[in-house]
Amino acid sequence: MNSLFCCPICGAPLFRGEKAYRCPAGHSFDISAEGYVHLLPPNRMHAKIPGDNKQMVAARRAFLDAGHYQLFSDVLNDLAAHLLSGADRPARILDSGCGEGYYTGRLRDSLTGRGISAEVAGFDISKFAVKAAAKRYKGIEFAVASSFHIPAAAQSFDAIINVFAPIEPGELARVLRPGGVFLYAVPSARHLYGLKQILYDRPYENEEKDVVYPGFRLEGRVPVRGTLELDDRAMIDALFSMTPYYWKTPVDGSARLRETARLDTEIGFDFLIYRRNTP
Repeated sequence: MNSLFCCPICGAPLFRGEKAYRCPAGHSFDISAEGYVHLLPPNRMHAKIPGDNKQMVAARRAFLDAGHYQLFSDVLNDLAAHLLSGADRPARILDSGCGEGYYTGRLRDSLTGRGISAEVAGFDISKFAVKAAAKRYKGIEFAVASSFHIPAAAQSFDAIINVFAPIEPGELARVLRPGGVFLYAVPSARHLYGLKQILYDRPYENEEKDVVYPGFRLEGRVPVRGTLELDDRAMIDALFSMTPYYWKTPVDGSARLRETARLDTEIGFDFLIYRRNTP
């Protein structure tokens, strides 16, 4: 069967067989037991094991499975359904930086439930994240790949989603068809501000700005706000480990968090809606 991905070496189409993906030039990529494919060439791996490790992926899955961010997933699904409804063929959707697949899987299921036909693929640089995604969400193509070298043909997707993952705008513009939509979730000004009050002596708000990327026009910003109340130490630790603060929090801030029995904080995503320019 034809793949939504292309060969990361020569750029030719990939065909999925029983045990491997292959391109006409003979490049072959084994399909894992879980069903994903590794499309990140060794010369593009900047670490031995890039991306989130096994423990971080497990923590993220536990937190998301508990429903703490479901309100954001629901709005993403509604936006995608509105923007993709009425198409005369199945929409091709790419989750750039899919992590363990929570948003990808729920989006596919939501569109199917609304009678919207879609072919969905997702990639992440973390092998552990992609492995978890492929094991749970069948019928979605998952690959280990880099957002700076997306293994997809030019203008091959109708929509791209990205939730808090790194982006390379030029690559997104390349693989998105003219008129296609890019849904980009970014943190609101006070997202997790209560957590920052514990971690930092001088907590700060996130910067909010409307960035216009080459090849795109910004059509709108959809804010989603809520509150989070956690009195489970495991959930507090899971949340911390899936944020960038995990890597840059001072020792004393981490110590304060370990002594915290309850976390109350504002949470907020802004969904930026971009449209790929047409010629």
